[in-house]
Amino acid sequence: MREDRDGICTLTMNRPQQMNLLTSEMLAALQDAFDSFKNDKKTRVVVIAATGKGFCAGHDLKEIKALKELPKIEALFGQCSRMMQMIPMLPQPVIARVQGAAAAAGCQLVAQCDLAIAADTAKFVTSGVTWGFFCSTPGVAVGRNRSASTRWKCC
Repeated sequence: MREDRDGICTLTMNRPQQMNLLTSEMLAALQDAFDSFKNDKKTRVVVIAATGKGFCAGHDLKEIKALKELPKIEALFGQCSRMMQMIPMLPQPVIARVQGAAAAAGCQLVAQCDLAIAADTAKFVTSGVTWGFFCSTPGVAVGRNRSASTRWKCC
């Protein structure tokens, strides 16, 4: 969901029942929005927000399992990488407004932003690594931000 007001564009992930998972559809919607900002002179700030208890629980593991074939899974991760890499390249500052758990790739989404504003209920976790999952990619953005600020708390 997109709302533009006074030079501020708020992109709200609105799938609270699924913890705003980064499905291929969600990734495409975010990518489309980010692409629209490249030459947008009216938008001065982009805010990424979410509805529900969680900000974003990362990838949809059911979707990944259903893809079954390695090339399809690699394509999904490529789509995610392009979207994540787009955030710091935008001419506008991007702010994550975090109200709940940001886990795995959801934590990476927050860490890719220029600034994160977190409610008292916010949690940042990269627990996939401890579960033996394949994705440690959030650690790159989290590590970059953690070293830049002593205020970043993880787990």
